[in-house]
Amino acid sequence: MVRCKTGPGKTGRPGKKRARPRRKGLRNGGVRPNRRAIMATQTPQAIRGTQDIFGAEAEAFARVVETFERLRRLYRFRRAEMPVFEKTAVFSRSLGETTDVVSKEMYSFEDRGGESLTLRPEFTAGIARAYLTDGWQQYAPVKIATHGPLFRYERPQKGRYRQFHQIDAEVIGAAEPQADVELLVMADHLLKDLGVADGVTLQLNTLGDAASREAWRQALVAYFQAHRAELSEDSQDRLERNPLRILDSKDPRDKPFTAGAPRIDDFLSGEAQDFFGAVTAGLDAAGVAWTRAPALVRGLDYYRHTAFEFVTDRLGAQGTVLGGGRYDGLIEALGGPHTPAVGWAAGIERLAMLLADAGEPVLDAILAIEDDGALQFGVRALAALRRAGLSADMIATGSPKKRFDKAVKANATVLAAVTLRDGQPAVNLRGASDNATYVAAERVFEALLD
Repeated sequence: MVRCKTGPGKTGRPGKKRARPRRKGLRNGGVRPNRRAIMATQTPQAIRGTQDIFGAEAEAFARVVETFERLRRLYRFRRAEMPVFEKTAVFSRSLGETTDVVSKEMYSFEDRGGESLTLRPEFTAGIARAYLTDGWQQYAPVKIATHGPLFRYERPQKGRYRQFHQIDAEVIGAAEPQADVELLVMADHLLKDLGVADGVTLQLNTLGDAASREAWRQALVAYFQAHRAELSEDSQDRLERNPLRILDSKDPRDKPFTAGAPRIDDFLSGEAQDFFGAVTAGLDAAGVAWTRAPALVRGLDYYRHTAFEFVTDRLGAQGTVLGGGRYDGLIEALGGPHTPAVGWAAGIERLAMLLADAGEPVLDAILAIEDDGALQFGVRALAALRRAGLSADMIATGSPKKRFDKAVKANATVLAAVTLRDGQPAVNLRGASDNATYVAAERVFEALLD
């Protein structure tokens, strides 16, 4: 009998070594991967519903803000900045505990002191709180403008994000319809200056004064109660807590009933009719086109009189680009005295989407430094051009022979080729000599070379 040695105490087939069993699920010779190390090397992704704005989109965004800032100064609105988070009660009391914003969409959390805080879902409530707590009553009627980020947990879609941005204008302490007119004229002016007014319609309605609104509300409840079984589930829920919102339901099951619902015009007091008449007369006098939208409502009780939206069909189903109204009861809801107020807000992203021609801005002047000895002159010229109000850039790296070609690709209004002649800086300008930018750049270089 022949024995084959396979190792001490081991047996096996002649000439074969027994393979060592591998542990399941392990690779690299059985070394367990370091999960923390893997996670540390993975790039974190952006949060759903947020956006990184860059390039042409960022330029369009900036154009909206710059136009708004210019107009708010023109209309004498005072700039204000509020915190991006407030006590939750600021929004729950102003927006209503039963609204979708409060019950489903707010980013609320407890801080380390156990206080409930909320990232702001809109501007008006924070402005109203500041009006009361910071003593802004002394300036009443006060015109306030602001812009910045807001936060709502809702389904992201075209032009709508969980962190989004708005511009906002409010007039607090003015009961006269002229305040409504001024805000609407300002909004119309904004859209026209942005070049997006074509295809945008101002839809206008009145909610009446407190007595008119309450009489209308009771009539709506009675009317919809008779058709309750045929209404959509959302409208049946709204019937109990927010019946006016049934009027703007998009559910086809509600359409047959909303069409025949009582209209606010049948319940308007003489005072409410006069107020709405003054608003429409003011718009006509200012040349602002409008159309009546009897189904346009605001569900919360503190809204009064004017309600409006600027609507387009260029953004799909979510066509409102700017909206607002009069909220004479809001300050009272926050514990202050009765204070009339009116305001509007517009989504910056949505307005930016309407800016079809908002590409990267054209560069006024580009310098091509074709001789490294002229670099310091180029630095001086670049600073002088910018001080003269011209946007300017310089190409001074890479092969000197290729810098001119790179400068051409910048598509600037003026191209300045900078070199040395007899040891002195020399500039060759290219561009349309009758262009105002060319003339301004030429003067800058003449002063530098003089």
